[in-house]
Amino acid sequence: MEAAVRELTVELGERAYPIWIGSGLLSRTGELFAERGFPEKSPVLLVTDAAVAHLYAETVETSLRASGYEVQRAVVTVGEASKSLSVFDGLIEAALEAGLDRKSTVIALGGGVVGDLAGFVAATYMRGVRFVQMPTTILAHDSSVGGKVAVNHRLAKNIIGAFHQPEFVLYDLDTLLTLPPREVRAGLSEVIKHGLIWNADFVRWFDEHAERLLGLDPEALGYALYEGCKVKSIVVSQDERENDLRAILNLGHTIGHALEAVAGYGELLHGEAIAIGMAGAARLAVRFGYDPAIAAETERIFRKFGLPVRIPADINPDAVMKAMMHDKKFKEGQMVFIVPTSIGSVEIRQDVPSDWVREIVEQLREGAGEA
Repeated sequence: MEAAVRELTVELGERAYPIWIGSGLLSRTGELFAERGFPEKSPVLLVTDAAVAHLYAETVETSLRASGYEVQRAVVTVGEASKSLSVFDGLIEAALEAGLDRKSTVIALGGGVVGDLAGFVAATYMRGVRFVQMPTTILAHDSSVGGKVAVNHRLAKNIIGAFHQPEFVLYDLDTLLTLPPREVRAGLSEVIKHGLIWNADFVRWFDEHAERLLGLDPEALGYALYEGCKVKSIVVSQDERENDLRAILNLGHTIGHALEAVAGYGELLHGEAIAIGMAGAARLAVRFGYDPAIAAETERIFRKFGLPVRIPADINPDAVMKAMMHDKKFKEGQMVFIVPTSIGSVEIRQDVPSDWVREIVEQLREGAGEA
């Protein structure tokens, strides 16, 4: 069963761009490039990783060449370690060797790592060239929308980056059918997040359709990803550069990013770390006087989808706290958290006492018992 093609627009004035979600879209790449006026004489660089390259790169390249485009492929190693300055340097070299000019396009075909990395290349090569996102994971429905591109430093995730919006996002649901179950669950974590910050009805729908989503039912996935992308597109349209509202998209990320850094990028998948972080944020809500049911319900739904809500016992709380001090959301000596006020609603708190955070990190450690 194929999913109907759904379309959204990220409203950014003259830089507005579409998101297409559906089946069989990769084979239409060349047609879409031509329709949107991408110049045929300017070479295209297709950035992908070793796992995705043999599955889908040929489909994209064949479609582009059939429409008259010259395309070169650059393949990076699978995993978060590729979001580094050394790999970035290699891709700049690949762009130069491919003859990319100011009107060229960089395509990101892969998950969030490829999207962030290729987007940073596009943002910096010749001070910025066209960029197209083609996510192949559920998790990347979040990172592929909104134009935040980056590489990591050994001390902090996404600390070296830019805002560079894509020309369009092409989300072919067929690519999700090859994902391992763990990556499916981790990806759904970020989709749930969009409901938790914005839409309680969507959270209820998600809960009711867990079996279909975990089973990769195309129509259920298409609807879920459409709703998730819709929340992000609304927020980005109102606050492109995270001056205010867009910060709500970071629910769970303050603790989550710290866990990723301490565990070693790749030990905890991003969606797993963020699920733990959202459980922590829900516990902070209780400390601020909100309904304790928020924390219970948040943990229940993540457990239903097979996601962790506890910090691995071997992770040192001191290291987690130290990593949070490097986070972009740490401002002027205060810890900034996105805190749920109910299921489907959050607030930005810039007054979170560090001892509360330390207490919650301790509570969330496996084997620590329930608080």
